[in-house]
Amino acid sequence: MSNFQSSRPLLVVLAVVGSLLAAFPALADSRHQNSRLHAKTQAALNEIVEQGTPGVIAQVRDGHGVWNGRAGVGDLSVRHQRSTHEKFRIASVTKTFTATVLLKLEAKGRLSLDDSLEKWLPGVVRGTGYRPKAITVRHLLNHTSGIFDYNMDKKFRAKYAGEEFDKNRYRSWAPTDLLDIALAHPPNFQPEQGSRPGRPGKWDYSDTNYILAGMIIERVTGGTYKEAVECLIIKPLALHGTRVPGTSPAIPSPHATHYSTLFQDGPNAKVYDVTEFSPTVAFSAGEILSTVGDVNTFLSKLLGGELLPAVQQRELLDAVPVDGDKGHGGPQDLYGLGIRHFKLTEDCWAWGHGGLVPGSATRTMASADGRHVLTMNRNGDWGEQKLEDAAVEAEFCPD
Repeated sequence: MSNFQSSRPLLVVLAVVGSLLAAFPALADSRHQNSRLHAKTQAALNEIVEQGTPGVIAQVRDGHGVWNGRAGVGDLSVRHQRSTHEKFRIASVTKTFTATVLLKLEAKGRLSLDDSLEKWLPGVVRGTGYRPKAITVRHLLNHTSGIFDYNMDKKFRAKYAGEEFDKNRYRSWAPTDLLDIALAHPPNFQPEQGSRPGRPGKWDYSDTNYILAGMIIERVTGGTYKEAVECLIIKPLALHGTRVPGTSPAIPSPHATHYSTLFQDGPNAKVYDVTEFSPTVAFSAGEILSTVGDVNTFLSKLLGGELLPAVQQRELLDAVPVDGDKGHGGPQDLYGLGIRHFKLTEDCWAWGHGGLVPGSATRTMASADGRHVLTMNRNGDWGEQKLEDAAVEAEFCPD
């Protein structure tokens, strides 16, 4: 049965959330011996809820232990508090998992990042202006391929806007369906072979890159994308709260209700329950479900050098300048392979990724050595990014 509920004006929801904040004050994990160190981070979480997000959770791991922060509620009807044990859609944070799988396959000698698209997916990438022999796996992973982003197709976006969402929420998409949408548009630019800092090609964030990356994983392994992520990341790290849902539209319990305005802005925008929908719409670019604890474990181990050999670790962090600020971050950031180097303030940087999908906004960030890591999730997809930025800066740039 659909989870779609009657829509409500956004202003009404904001008023409800404000009253709930008073009823359920923000809570921090008092077991952390230095909770005061995260007081500014907690204040930023409070502000996110005060500005209208139903609820937000965050977990920090650092040299002092584990700190859990939360504010607001997980459901506007039942009015229960959010929990850091909840599962949620991590959206584009999935890209870091996908890139890591390909790097691990390269380390095993199964492929090279300099292999062309045509080698692994012969005849698949066709369209006016596309040269699949010149596009490499590396171009996909650092978004320098120039391939059009299927999520920017107006007709595709319209299928998930407003009342249309409920008509399409359970629609199943094959990766080739999403690819066809992208290839109906000409490329944004032609890739430059061997893009590197100092001589990078152009850059444009494209979910299509990671749809193709998932297809390559399946071609190389002979199995499914789900099996590859489970075998190479989830099981070795014992990420018990992490799932690759495949075609299942549900989120396993426990989870918060996911709310969205479905691409509609303004004071009268309606808010919808979008907890259930087919993850095939994102595939290897954004389908994974996880928890703040599991994402922290993964990112900490990845940056700590425990997942990849030295050669692949260097490739992971071999970042190119971004062109503009599409996606989470700013125009002075750098992008590696499925991971972004964020310039938070003038002298403060951190590695991580952001993710936004209907009803769920996720941010994960870590120090270069992975010893200080933060993952946060909002169960509403509206609101200003600067509120998330404030939480991240409070944690990583205390001065």
